[in-house]
Amino acid sequence: MTTTLKRIAVEPGVSLQVRVSGTPGKPALLLSNSLTADLSTWDEVETRLAPHAFIIGYDTRGHGRSDAPGEGYTLGRLGADAIAILDALSIPKAVVCGLSLGGLTAMWLGAHVPDRVAGLVLANTAANFPPPGMWEERARAALERGLAPFVAPALERWFTAGFRAAAPERVAQIARVIGATSPAGYAGCCRILAHADVGPDLAAIACPTLVIAGTHDPSTPPARAEEICAGIAGAELVCLDAAHLSAVEAPEAFAAAVQDFLLRTRAD
Repeated sequence: MTTTLKRIAVEPGVSLQVRVSGTPGKPALLLSNSLTADLSTWDEVETRLAPHAFIIGYDTRGHGRSDAPGEGYTLGRLGADAIAILDALSIPKAVVCGLSLGGLTAMWLGAHVPDRVAGLVLANTAANFPPPGMWEERARAALERGLAPFVAPALERWFTAGFRAAAPERVAQIARVIGATSPAGYAGCCRILAHADVGPDLAAIACPTLVIAGTHDPSTPPARAEEICAGIAGAELVCLDAAHLSAVEAPEAFAAAVQDFLLRTRAD
């Protein structure tokens, strides 16, 4: 699989790390990561989908190798970042696949920029993430103490005990990504999660939608996925044997579900 790394400016002074891979001419697939994750979230899935999609992954602002401004974090801004990447790559329309925070961004795009969205894959996500006070506290703690205290609790939520035991090297790599996340970027995105609610927008989403849940996910359990399906006409639900980071823990099943969805959802 050939990959190309790019820096794409999404607004003056802010550039995001973008990875382009897969097969030109196949459906465009935009991948958006979760809080405290980066492009490496998609490594296993990307390898499996490369023959079937033209894949654009990126580090959300404040994450990975993307810039982390000290302010300006809103859900609309994250959506505008995604559109700026598509514009820079001359991609008129893409299937948007987002996990957790990335799923929230994808839903915003489906509701507010429908002409750029061929379909949605909403993985391990929800229309809102209460209570807001929890996220505000996490934002304050990260700015005061960094991300190190968040690593172990995140790994327990993100992966089942069985996966942590079976894939220690992969879990350790994810742990390093969490710990290296910018405190400013983390805090900014925490405040998005504290206040964003796309529930009222779900009825406006008219594109094909696949919702993926992890049966062992304590953060966004299948019941939250069912809420999304109830709000988006025609949305399909697939449950995988995984916790929160299902793209890492169950990549074969995740990629198979997305591949089938792409076959039925062609970008114009």
